[in-house]
Amino acid sequence: MTQPQRQSTIIVTGAAGFIGSHTVDQLLYRGHRVIGVDNLSTGSRNNLSRAHNSANFELHTRDLLDPGFMTGLCKQVRPDAIVHLAALVSVTRAEEEPQFNFRLNIEGTQIIAEAARLAEVPRIVFASSAAVYGNNPAMPLHENDSTEPVGHYGTAKLMSEMLLHQYSRSYGITTVCNRYFNVFGPRQDPSSPYSGVISLFTDRYARNQPVTIFGDGEQTRDFISVHDVSYANTLAALTPNIESGSYNICTGQARSLLDLIGVLQKDYGRSQSPNFDTPRGGDIKHSLGAPDKAAEAFGFRAHIDFSRAIAELNSVIRSTQTKTA
Repeated sequence: MTQPQRQSTIIVTGAAGFIGSHTVDQLLYRGHRVIGVDNLSTGSRNNLSRAHNSANFELHTRDLLDPGFMTGLCKQVRPDAIVHLAALVSVTRAEEEPQFNFRLNIEGTQIIAEAARLAEVPRIVFASSAAVYGNNPAMPLHENDSTEPVGHYGTAKLMSEMLLHQYSRSYGITTVCNRYFNVFGPRQDPSSPYSGVISLFTDRYARNQPVTIFGDGEQTRDFISVHDVSYANTLAALTPNIESGSYNICTGQARSLLDLIGVLQKDYGRSQSPNFDTPRGGDIKHSLGAPDKAAEAFGFRAHIDFSRAIAELNSVIRSTQTKTA
């Protein structure tokens, strides 16, 4: 798909985070102006080392919940779109702190939507999640399948989608809600207890430490590279004439945890076997998305090979360990 030729101005919230920083890099690579917003509570300036070398990038180290800040910024910048990625990303913490989850993941979305309305921003791209489907057994999951999230995190994402689409109906703002499946790649913090399984496992293999699988390892996920996800965000922000809606951002391919172990064993050249433990309560056995709607709406198809993406992540981890040794 041909990219728009003119330079667009995009506000990215959560710009210093895992997905946010890659999205910033994608937009800058294509010659666009990016205004980042991040309070650095979980994001890192190091993630934006490339971006800070660009004259087209500026970072506001502010909290989007600060009264009037986002509205003032939008009126000043007049962006072509807001890519709203700032969020409480921990499912566990959302359960432990439901009020904080509400403020950041629902009230924060309301603030973005209202800022867009008041400043006449034409488009919002929102970081939603496959968590909105809950334990729906349908495989693969389509966007019109039932949504019954099982916790505060998924509920907040679904409520945010509903809020944004109402703004679309009421005020004509294009609202694109990207439902990410299991995202992995460089800059995902493996030291966090809330990090994804791939980040945790690759880090432990790199340190020659054992890994533990809760269950039999046959559970499957639709793992997608952060490079693909950031590209999807870029297309969603820039492609003309997108219809408001919710879109799966996924590969359409199921990979088991045993598949992941096999790739790691091959990449590290050793047959380090995992430990197995009792399945954790509430864990979903299988998750797989249907990618066709996003492909039809804005031309997104995941194209990064799973094994190659794991190899890239391992290379980054090795490089980091060498620098800190």
